[in-house]
Amino acid sequence: MSVEAMEEDAPQGLEDLIKQALIARCSLTPEDVASIMQARSSLHLNFAEAAMHIGLVSRDDVDLVADEIVMTESQRRPGIIETALRRHAGTRIVAVRHSEIVSPSKRLILAHDMVNERSERLRALRTELLLLNHASGLANVIALLSPGSGEGRSQLCAELAIAFAQLGRRTLLLDADLRKPSQHLLFNAPNRWGLSQALTSSERPMTCGVEGLPHLSLLTAGTPVPNPLELLSGDRVQRLLSDWRYDQEFIIIDTPPVSQYADGLAMAMLAGKVLIINRAQVTRHADMKDMLRRLSTTQSQILGAVINHF
Repeated sequence: MSVEAMEEDAPQGLEDLIKQALIARCSLTPEDVASIMQARSSLHLNFAEAAMHIGLVSRDDVDLVADEIVMTESQRRPGIIETALRRHAGTRIVAVRHSEIVSPSKRLILAHDMVNERSERLRALRTELLLLNHASGLANVIALLSPGSGEGRSQLCAELAIAFAQLGRRTLLLDADLRKPSQHLLFNAPNRWGLSQALTSSERPMTCGVEGLPHLSLLTAGTPVPNPLELLSGDRVQRLLSDWRYDQEFIIIDTPPVSQYADGLAMAMLAGKVLIINRAQVTRHADMKDMLRRLSTTQSQILGAVINHF
């Protein structure tokens, strides 16, 4: 999957299937459809998002038709679509507590400019991930991995977390790059207390809320520790993730470069699902091949690969 050309990689005609199913289920008139298409065009949303935005369909309607379509398409085209991750927010109580409110930096375009071309591509990637993930009562945990540094992994982590939160899904952005963390820089957040401190103490993690994104929580990496791999491979991080799976709908994990550290592999094993990042004209084929070989030992599911162009 390429963030530069995500729509070509999505299942063909999927939006049309959802559109027709919503029209039938909600008895949408031609005038309703015209209003939705106008909102779709002006806000750069897909049909379902535009219909929810103007109040002509509910999230329940979208959840139901998406589930039906994905079940049908999975039988007709196995391996292309596995299942839909369209579920209610429910009444689960969030166990994390916010220490303060931070703000997304200007680098995170999706938080500031919904009609930007990159924002549209990120929403397309979000939609594909929604359809590739498996629906359950627990949060979907996705670790983002890349072979080297400077490939756009951390920024894409932040942008994906923002994208899911903008859908009203409770999302935790977890900075597990305890080597050279950057999520606190992307969100103008302090980094005095974060994941590293949560793993070396018995205190509950204190996350940051994000201005303008009430459904997004950020847990920074925290101050440096001498044994990051040991901490990320220990029981404490596994227990924390288990708790968060009940409190969140999505957990997006940033990791260090796999070619330099094994931390990302440890997180991939815990997450169970991985999105691979590489950068066009920069990432070496040998590095990618080596990362995939090492990743196979974790038995985690690779959801896809994103090619960054910048």
